[in-house]
Amino acid sequence: MTVARRPPPLLAATILVAVVGWYGAMHLQRVDASGAPASAGTWGQDDPDLVAQGQAIYRVQCSSCHGLDGKGLRSPAGDIRGPSLENAGGAAAYYYLTTGRMPLANSEEIPRRKPPAYSDEQIDALIAYVASLGDGPPVPDVDVARGDLAEGGELFRANCAACHSATGAGGALSYGRAAPSLDQATPTQLGSAVRVGPGQMPRFGPEALTDEEVDSVARYVDYLHDADDRGGVALGRLGPIPEGFLVWIAGMGSLLLVCFAIGKRVDHEEAE
Repeated sequence: MTVARRPPPLLAATILVAVVGWYGAMHLQRVDASGAPASAGTWGQDDPDLVAQGQAIYRVQCSSCHGLDGKGLRSPAGDIRGPSLENAGGAAAYYYLTTGRMPLANSEEIPRRKPPAYSDEQIDALIAYVASLGDGPPVPDVDVARGDLAEGGELFRANCAACHSATGAGGALSYGRAAPSLDQATPTQLGSAVRVGPGQMPRFGPEALTDEEVDSVARYVDYLHDADDRGGVALGRLGPIPEGFLVWIAGMGSLLLVCFAIGKRVDHEEAE
């Protein structure tokens, strides 16, 4: 008896291709352009020579967007070309410069991490100058050795995981923006972001997170960089929900393939 061959397992193949593509896309979200290590200067706005060096660099490189006096500029249409830096503080300058998010080629683009545009010495000078413009938060002194890992995990899950995901891989936000991956974040960059609140991130002052608690969060994020994955394959450390969804889809796809193989074998035996 001749039995017509069944069509190829299009559904199973489609699911598997979708899973592979989805996993690859999610994994790429965790890839972030590496930046230079933290600049190792004093960042002191009380050093007149350093402030003068920073002012000279600022007037050439930054004033076209932020204004000669750091009070910001608007376009002819009234849109903000560059925000005021009067009370940005050294922490803001440190965060944006060491992560390469500033300067921008286009003031309308979303700042993204990339290699820093300036040398460590230039960054130190710019930080000193921006810090001299007002009373903004200084560059924080973050030390992971002082932090408590368990406390840092609790604080991270309570304050950070909703946007950056449980594993620090980042995640989508509103208006086409995204919380960045923390894979490349240094402790000082993390502490600066906490105090400044860049982009859509809320600002956490000392009354919300003490310096000691920032140390603990930084220690936990440092742990996430090379976490002990005792549960088995890390699956990109995308978090429990996406990883569970990935396993469920992969399991269903495999089950469909097994069912197809069994059905094909039965058809072959009946044909004989």
